[in-house]
Amino acid sequence: MSFKNNIKLLRKRRGRTQDDVAAALKIKRSTLSGYENGVGNPNLALLSQFSEYYGVAIDTLVKVDLNSLSENQLNTLERGFDTFIKGSNLRVLATTVDSENEENIELVNEKASAGYADGFADPEYIRILPTFKLPFLSKQKKYRSFQISGDSMLPIPDGSYVTGEFIQDWNHLRNHHAYIILTKEDGIVFKVVENLIVTHGKLMLHSLNPLYIPYEIKIDEVKEIWKFVNYINSDLPEPNKEKYELKREVTELKKQVHAIQMKLNL
Repeated sequence: MSFKNNIKLLRKRRGRTQDDVAAALKIKRSTLSGYENGVGNPNLALLSQFSEYYGVAIDTLVKVDLNSLSENQLNTLERGFDTFIKGSNLRVLATTVDSENEENIELVNEKASAGYADGFADPEYIRILPTFKLPFLSKQKKYRSFQISGDSMLPIPDGSYVTGEFIQDWNHLRNHHAYIILTKEDGIVFKVVENLIVTHGKLMLHSLNPLYIPYEIKIDEVKEIWKFVNYINSDLPEPNKEKYELKREVTELKKQVHAIQMKLNL
């Protein structure tokens, strides 16, 4: 049973003493000490008090070993995104950390994309992915980078690496924002999202390239979602020839108008 370890971990992470927690729950310090040491278990009413005090669901306190979660997952839990409370399936993200216990950014290149669809929840698979750091990103959030293919998201070019922030609660997806989505059928897709989860139980996916028509996907076909943060590409962008030609024509037109004005003023 994980309860004894969980309440001790949560208490220490909040910087509370046993006296602090015991006073808040209106129990004796010795009683709390017994719970933290596995000597006896609280009744349902007291379990509910622990749940309310820490903002963590009873199921999480009892069933989930919080010590096995990464720092990012614990931060997410403590910010109130407990999936048991929200009634959704628990999404425990497989992740890696560096020697200082800080989250890595794992890189999923195009060759690894097919394997990622099956291994995304397997810690052993995630462990062998190459990792890197982007120092300007928050250390309190989890990021992963994926290589995209195709031209559906132009002007972001084919072969770019797009980095995303892990999204725990899908109800918070923002309309008209870009996300990297792992789906059951199509694997990794990078699209602009229209959130229809509450009303229709689905997402509408849009491409930046107008040649591609939008399409919908049921939310139960989705495995993971990452909010787009930035992209990296080594190719120098092609010059915008249409914009250049238009500017040249406007400049030429201005010269002609100026010449006409000069003649009229003679």
